[in-house]
Amino acid sequence: MMNIETIKSVYFVGAGGIGMSALVRYFLSKGKAVAGYDRTATPLTESLIAEGAQIHYEENIDLIPASCKDKATTLVVLTPAIPHDHKELEFFRSNGFEIQKRAQVLGTITHSSKGLCVAGTHGKTTTSTMAAHLLHQSHVECTAFLGGISKNYGTNLLISHQSPYTVIEADEFDRSFHWLSPYMSVITATDPDHLDIYGTKEAYLESFEHYTSLIQPGGALIIHKGLALQPRLQQGVHTYTYALNEGDFHAENIRIGNGEIIIDFIAPDTRINNIQLGVPVSINIENGVAAMALAHLNGVTDEEIRQGMASFRGVDRRFDFKIKDNRFVLLSDYAHHPAEIRQSIHSIRELYCDKKITVIFQPHLYTRTRDFYQDFADSLSLADEVILTDLYPAREQPIPGVSSQLIYDNLNPKVEKTLCNKAEILNLLKDKKLEVLIVLGAGDIDNYVPAIEQLLRSREESENLRVY
Repeated sequence: MMNIETIKSVYFVGAGGIGMSALVRYFLSKGKAVAGYDRTATPLTESLIAEGAQIHYEENIDLIPASCKDKATTLVVLTPAIPHDHKELEFFRSNGFEIQKRAQVLGTITHSSKGLCVAGTHGKTTTSTMAAHLLHQSHVECTAFLGGISKNYGTNLLISHQSPYTVIEADEFDRSFHWLSPYMSVITATDPDHLDIYGTKEAYLESFEHYTSLIQPGGALIIHKGLALQPRLQQGVHTYTYALNEGDFHAENIRIGNGEIIIDFIAPDTRINNIQLGVPVSINIENGVAAMALAHLNGVTDEEIRQGMASFRGVDRRFDFKIKDNRFVLLSDYAHHPAEIRQSIHSIRELYCDKKITVIFQPHLYTRTRDFYQDFADSLSLADEVILTDLYPAREQPIPGVSSQLIYDNLNPKVEKTLCNKAEILNLLKDKKLEVLIVLGAGDIDNYVPAIEQLLRSREESENLRVY
């Protein structure tokens, strides 16, 4: 296997993914020549180019830089989202290049550090980014490979040259997290997902159970209380539970009001009173408890935890408020699983109980829609109005009979609903009465958010509203 320290060039097939881009930034920081392909230009790929990566958007062998065509010095990194017959991938494969999955490379990079990993169907991006912030701003510090762009740092990669800790978002897709060797791990949730990979709920749970066996002796598992999971821990691994208001780590004296959430954090050996959440939505209470548990167990002081939680600014596309004023609210959220959507709408309903909540949702993947369309309909029916766009296929080919229509047909009849093409969204919103608008989905729907924001702000100006 190629030594990552001695390679000269790294080529990414699928450079613009959130997980891949953190590795792009890591190898740039190491002084390697970095290049790659992605299907479309995005603000993230443009940022990577500005930072020194050579990225192109056409599937073309001739566009691979000469520096990445020497198999003796080039590592090729692959994302599972790339089809097997991709022309550039076929070139590297037929010419004997070393090709590794993103998760495999991440596992190798972090193997010699103390990996603080966050796994789970949902909540892992916010929890891992929160934990990374708590450690990074403390005397402990950390390196971090994150699954979202931290608003505190404007990046998904943090680097420390002295801390032994690396915070990692442990992704269960394609069993990627099996390449990791966690020192400690949080498991947030195990609601079935990715059944195109796992086939059954039982296989999905078994994958998490195998993951727990990878936690190193002397480390710890911090698991959400009540999960249907039987950990397979090595001898010498400690187990802790957490939840909103029960478990070894939990919250007490929760105060929600005036746009703020303040809690007391309870650990087995300490209590930290009056912690203010920097992103005050109720779902972040549990996320925060898990992140604080990880930070506390690894030496972050009580006062550093209190300061870090208050200064946490969140993650792009995770409860990402774009407009908050006295007339209407716009936010973008990455929620793409029924349980995430349910939590997202519930949290917003708590904040705006007397407002009409409108959701724009783009289903992600044919298989996920096929497997969970009724669950999606039930979760979305918690809103007052639902606008469903065409499905985002990502890596998948169409499945006959599977479309956004399946969800649309199963929404609660009391919910006002519309089915539309993405291109029609702005025209649809132009004259619509809106109070709270949430844009949900993991596909490209977020690309429309700036135009939606501009539309709503123009409406504010025309109505002489004051924006806060």
